[in-house]
Amino acid sequence: MHTKKTRSWYLGHVSTGFMWFVLIAACVLVLIPLAFMFTASAMPARDILRLPYPWIPKGFYWPNFWNGIKGPEDDFIFFRNALNSLIVAGSVAFFTVVLSAITGYGLAKFKFKGRNLVFMLIMATMMIPFEAIMIPLYMVVMRMGLQDTYAGLILPFLANAFGVFLMRQYLITFPDEILDAARIDGAGEIRIFSSIVLPSSGPAIATLAILAFRSQWDSLLWPLLVVQSDEMKTIPLYITRYMAETHSDEGIMMAVAVLASLPMIVLFLTLSKYFVSKEGLTSATKG
Repeated sequence: MHTKKTRSWYLGHVSTGFMWFVLIAACVLVLIPLAFMFTASAMPARDILRLPYPWIPKGFYWPNFWNGIKGPEDDFIFFRNALNSLIVAGSVAFFTVVLSAITGYGLAKFKFKGRNLVFMLIMATMMIPFEAIMIPLYMVVMRMGLQDTYAGLILPFLANAFGVFLMRQYLITFPDEILDAARIDGAGEIRIFSSIVLPSSGPAIATLAILAFRSQWDSLLWPLLVVQSDEMKTIPLYITRYMAETHSDEGIMMAVAVLASLPMIVLFLTLSKYFVSKEGLTSATKG
């Protein structure tokens, strides 16, 4: 009996240690490129190419960031391009969350004929790659006169099948008793949705907002088709332009990459608390 307990204790600790080893190894593999980017942004180009690579910079090399912001033509267009990316990514993230939450709530909590068919048709659109509809979508934008505008960058991406799927699956588990109690108290569907359902959907909304924001913040192909003027370009187009004109200075490129990564890092750190938060459901129950 003692031998069995010892063996189970030993196997439990070995499995736990192995899991920790895998997690630490995965974290290291993810963090090494980020560490290289941040440390290289603080070095002159000659130090970045040294072997072995000096992971600790001797000092902070500010000219990398200054030249990255100034741009290859000294026009400081970086700020306008960063603002364009914030407007486009923020607008898409906001409307994606709102429209996906409304659609997901309707599909999860309202019973109507053809509900499953509607959901399956929405899911079927996920099987179509963007490259297959890119040219027809571009022609529609051209016919509507939306080329080189914010509307041309934002409107094609407001509907998100994955967002509908995520919100529907999350809201299916929402207690129907809370909704019925609110209806008995005289609350309308809009009041129920805005005051009860949305506040309790923090983890799903935070996840969807981050994914929608990131997809547009990193988008290169669609802005490359729609945008012509330098004033309407986004951060990915700014980076590609900088790579084409100053490809030999690795320090400046790493500094530009750091500047382009900061909004995503700030957004993730801001919304990450909602991933494990239960405050939304608690407040909705109290309400």
